[in-house]
Amino acid sequence: MKALKIGLVDLDTSHPAAWLPILRDLGQDVVGVFDGGTVWPEGYAAQFAERFAVPRVFHTLEEAADTVDLAILHATNWDLHIPRAEPFLQAGKAVLIDKPIVGNLRDAHTLLEWEHRGARISGGSSARFASQIRDYLAQDVETRGEPHVAFLANGVDEFNYAIHAYAGLLAIMGTGVHGVRALGTAGGQWQVELLWADGRRGVLSIGGTEKWLPCGALVVSGRSLAQFPVGGGDGYRHLLEALLPYYAGEAPAPFSVRDLIEPELAAMQPGSRCAPAGSTFPYPTCGWTIRATMGPRSRRGTGWRGWRGCSTWRRRHTRGRCAARPPCCPD
Repeated sequence: MKALKIGLVDLDTSHPAAWLPILRDLGQDVVGVFDGGTVWPEGYAAQFAERFAVPRVFHTLEEAADTVDLAILHATNWDLHIPRAEPFLQAGKAVLIDKPIVGNLRDAHTLLEWEHRGARISGGSSARFASQIRDYLAQDVETRGEPHVAFLANGVDEFNYAIHAYAGLLAIMGTGVHGVRALGTAGGQWQVELLWADGRRGVLSIGGTEKWLPCGALVVSGRSLAQFPVGGGDGYRHLLEALLPYYAGEAPAPFSVRDLIEPELAAMQPGSRCAPAGSTFPYPTCGWTIRATMGPRSRRGTGWRGWRGCSTWRRRHTRGRCAARPPCCPD
């Protein structure tokens, strides 16, 4: 595979450090980093570059766009993904957007317009490429059957981490969700039903739990019942192995942008505490947006009202929630 010059943009989460050695192992050249200061203080990008032997720290997005072939956007504030991506796409470069890709329909429509203009865009949750889902779908369909119901669950929150459950469900059942229904709450979590036009359905249980919970699936067909975890240590590698050939011009895009952002579109529909249980929403429902709220201010004084980049810190020190709220809901 062709080696790409890659820049890491925003070092907010654990992902940049986790992805970097995988990228190098896959023969890619990480040439520089940029950090916008959402989570970390000034100077952190230089520390990161020194720690991981990255040769360059970019001081502006335009400087990075002049240098790289591919920008990987790791901003934990998903509302920054569009402004971060724009300088690279204007320069004719490619963009990989970490999950969640977008948090409002305006940004979703922007991505669709960019794709129409020929931009190279992909990314999203690694759950879509999870080895457990691949292994399940690779089974002989005469043995496993076609799934008609799937249940996925995980803990932590209702969007930032829950997007893995949405993405895993769509990887199992396929895209083309026809509607989304809020079922209510139990155990402090939201239960959400996704409906397909042919009668298939999936149920998610998402949101905060007493302890951190990984993502898991239970899949039912007329011939089998399968239960397995979703994701794990190899998820990042599978995502990058699937996407890098596309960015190198050696393979088509694994997903159209519309299919790529379907987990986020589905996640924007129910979830609202203003939506009564049983409410069904065909989507996309115009005007909804995902807003992150956080209790204490960041220890590092960023003041950004969103999740702290480090998930361990977030679990220990915040009671962060994310809710999809239509305009009727008060802030």
